[in-house]
Amino acid sequence: SATPIIPKRPQQILSPTSALEEARARLHVSAVPDSLPCREKEFSDIYSFVESKLYDGTGGCMYISGVPGTGKTATVHEVIRTLEINVEEDDLPKFKYLEINGMKLTEPRQAYVQLLKELTGQKATPDHAADLLNKKFSTPGPRRETVVLLVDELDLLWTRKQDVMYNIFDWPTKQHAKLVVLAVANTMDLPERIMMKRVSSRLGLTRMTFQPYTFRQLENIVTSRMKGLRVFDDDALQLAARKVAAVSGDARRALDICRRSTEIAESLHKGKGEILVGMLHVNTALEEMFSSPKIVAIRNLSAQEQLFLRAVVAEFQRTGVEESEFSKLYSQHLSLCRFESIQPPTTSELAGMCSRLGSMRLLLVEHGRQDLYMRVRLNISQDDVLYALRDTEFS
Repeated sequence: SATPIIPKRPQQILSPTSALEEARARLHVSAVPDSLPCREKEFSDIYSFVESKLYDGTGGCMYISGVPGTGKTATVHEVIRTLEINVEEDDLPKFKYLEINGMKLTEPRQAYVQLLKELTGQKATPDHAADLLNKKFSTPGPRRETVVLLVDELDLLWTRKQDVMYNIFDWPTKQHAKLVVLAVANTMDLPERIMMKRVSSRLGLTRMTFQPYTFRQLENIVTSRMKGLRVFDDDALQLAARKVAAVSGDARRALDICRRSTEIAESLHKGKGEILVGMLHVNTALEEMFSSPKIVAIRNLSAQEQLFLRAVVAEFQRTGVEESEFSKLYSQHLSLCRFESIQPPTTSELAGMCSRLGSMRLLLVEHGRQDLYMRVRLNISQDDVLYALRDTEFS
């Protein structure tokens, strides 16, 4: 059947006190837009993939990658919403939809526990849950519905044994599984890099990559949310889109900047009737976003601490996974010290810096561990670190 286009949602009837207030509500990152601009092809491909599996009663896995803020999860949610509408209209076989988010699990193997509980209502330990799931997906059952599973932030389900990822990719290939997995990650070559060679060759994964948004696309995303409102001066909107496209192409960042610009415009022109958000307001929002307390804090760190944050970003960019063990960060830090001709710290000195950055909430550091395997994440965006340190001389 013909793939549907991304549906438009009925407009909510609101009575905002001003156009700026309405714009702010629509620009909120969590506000679900009427439609998803600039991702029509990706929507269509994901939709067709799941639709064909539902019709055939088979399983499969699609690996969806791309840097943060490029619309991966939003597009999958839109696909599921459209599929559910078509099931209600009897155009598609019924399916059960489940979602697991790597960021919301206390540790990767909790994925088994959560999946089993949602599928069967059973509670079990991770080991027992993995066994029961394996059995369920390997044996033919009575006429059961296909399960469509979104695994978001897949990068964070990496374990030393790699069993969680292995199973997520492997279960859909089993003859009786009727499991369709949509795996969303930031890293393009995660299957090759982290999985054993045998997996990526045998799985025949369907792949899709979401490219960072271009300046024109970011402009389109903001404009599409502003339909029927004349709030932004064209040049001001272009400035916001260009700045974000140059740094990351992250739509969430563009929406945040435009939203903040409306607040600045309103506070500067209170009671002066309707006004347009102009260059001054966008520039102020950009300045503010890039001079937040956390950016000021980074600029006031010692040279070694700043270098360690650079090492964290470098390691995340190298692997594409936004979490790392301290030992890997230490190696990366040593390389940067050699490059900048700086005396490297000892392991314990660097561990001390790491926990200080944790107490400042610039990093999230695994609780109760102080060894080489301690897991570390950024608690700020990579953009912010790179922006804060862009003019820093280390030597």
